[in-house]
Amino acid sequence: MAIDLRAAFENEPPVLDFIWPGFLAGTVGALVAPGATGKSFWALEAAMSVACSVAGGDLVGLAPAHTGRVVYLAGEDPSPALVCRVHAIGQHLSQQAREAIAENLTVEPIMGKRPNVMDDRHLARIIEFCTGARLIVLDTLSRIHALDENSNGDMAQLVATLEHVAASTGASVLYLHHVSKGSAREGQTDQQQAARGASALIDNARWCGFVAKMNEEEARRLSDRSYDREPIGNDRRGYFVRFGISKQNYDCIPIDRWYSRHGGGVLLPVELVETRHERGIQNGGKCYGVATY
Repeated sequence: MAIDLRAAFENEPPVLDFIWPGFLAGTVGALVAPGATGKSFWALEAAMSVACSVAGGDLVGLAPAHTGRVVYLAGEDPSPALVCRVHAIGQHLSQQAREAIAENLTVEPIMGKRPNVMDDRHLARIIEFCTGARLIVLDTLSRIHALDENSNGDMAQLVATLEHVAASTGASVLYLHHVSKGSAREGQTDQQQAARGASALIDNARWCGFVAKMNEEEARRLSDRSYDREPIGNDRRGYFVRFGISKQNYDCIPIDRWYSRHGGGVLLPVELVETRHERGIQNGGKCYGVATY
């Protein structure tokens, strides 16, 4: 149906419905990171935050305006590993939050099942299974198709198919994806162009987040100890990851936030401050180390 331009000119526009700030309902988004960085943990905790209808379920601090059913299709890990992750996260949740999440979140292992969203039969089953969900998480993208990742034409078709899933189910679709070897080697995994494969994968998505390991410079400059501001240091930097947004079409890009790893790999927000000997710096419009996260 065409937009009624006269009505659009004259009437107040609708309030946009966001899954979490910046990620518009009914669109396709990406979460990009190297392997073993924590993107699956972040995505699972984010899924729980959207699924939890009571206070206390938003461990990653996304503050979703509305909650609803979430489907998490896990293609990289077997059931026992997923159970361990859920259990570890549950140690940081109240019983009320656990119950609310259990009501609204479906974690479906698809490892070894070889689903292919480009196959009409598989696509129909996914749409039927996910209809009515608010969010669908695909972990990871490479597990649900057999196309050429380096082909812009193929990847444009893939994202268009995910948009069809979003339109048919009413859900937003978040896919997880790895960065290229070059981006990882150059320490540029927080850039929009860091994703592995064709540029259409991110160009055609409406939201793109990243999870990045703390680098040596950040470990020298930042501290998690406000009382003495001693640097985190190289020995401990593996316990910290930075989450940020490299692309956001419908809102301004917020400041990056830091998480620390806890038992089992759980990510929890942490406040980092400048060390005694360093000043906060600005990089590409983002300020690190001088803000409260």
